[in-house]
Amino acid sequence: MKTIKKIGVLTSGGDSPGMNAAIRAVTRTAIYRDLEVAGIRYGYQGAIEGDFIELKKLSVSNTIQKGGTILKSARSKDFLTVEGRKKAAENLRSQNIDALVVIGGDGTFQGATVMNQEHDFPIVGVPGTIDNDLSGTDETIGYDTALNTALEAIDKIRDTADAHERMFLVEVMGRDAGFIALETGIACGAELTLLPETLVHINEIKTTLKDILANKKRSTLVIVAEGDESGGAIKLQNSIKDDFADIDMRVCVLGHIQRGGNPTARDRVLASRLGVAAVNALLDGHVSVMVGIVNNNIKLTPLKSGWGKKKSIQMEMLDLVKILK
Repeated sequence: MKTIKKIGVLTSGGDSPGMNAAIRAVTRTAIYRDLEVAGIRYGYQGAIEGDFIELKKLSVSNTIQKGGTILKSARSKDFLTVEGRKKAAENLRSQNIDALVVIGGDGTFQGATVMNQEHDFPIVGVPGTIDNDLSGTDETIGYDTALNTALEAIDKIRDTADAHERMFLVEVMGRDAGFIALETGIACGAELTLLPETLVHINEIKTTLKDILANKKRSTLVIVAEGDESGGAIKLQNSIKDDFADIDMRVCVLGHIQRGGNPTARDRVLASRLGVAAVNALLDGHVSVMVGIVNNNIKLTPLKSGWGKKKSIQMEMLDLVKILK
């Protein structure tokens, strides 16, 4: 691999709190190592369209505490094509960009893997997704913030549920992974938690809820991941409402508030560590890898392994919900 003098950085796919902290870390580490830095706006689509900006130390000043991404994000259909990826590679090289740091999740890393294979372009991935579903890292950037955002909202829902003795079905994000649902379920003291990873028949759900109500609890919280087989909180309500006609049942879908907000201290530190590690990995000659944290140590994982193998939830944690309900 030729000597790296200039790197590009982009954010792609769904945004997650802490992405700006990662951009800041990549930029300032590169400058510290006497490299130039180019920011690529709107992810891979920006690479295709040539939407590049120069990043200096001051460009990322006062950004570590901000949610969203200063480089913006997008899901690029053009990048799914051979022609689109070729155009992106040509534009990167025309800007004298020698290597790329991509911050994102599953789809972002799939794109990076193919780009590296087709154009031999050095790429390192930084895991930024609230879903926390990437193999090769104990935690992804944005997960802790999303978890705390959901928990704060659910604590408030519990107050009103308790005041009116209601049952609330609360839907949290997690189309394919139940990490947010599982940990918020434990942290908020939910009576039932439903995840995409576990198959629970509707009749079993009804039986569980009837047992809970038989204990005369003043309020009932059911946490539902959006990707659960029940079809989310609204469909779940429609499936069980006839059996609980005498219960005041409400639905709350938390939605995209889980993506926004100022990142927690934990996410800021994680993003900073991973941003620095990404630049160091490139300078050490590593390509097509993801930087992650495992047992509080930096670990490099092949990009394909990061997105090709989904991280599994700890099923014993689901037992905590049953025991502590």
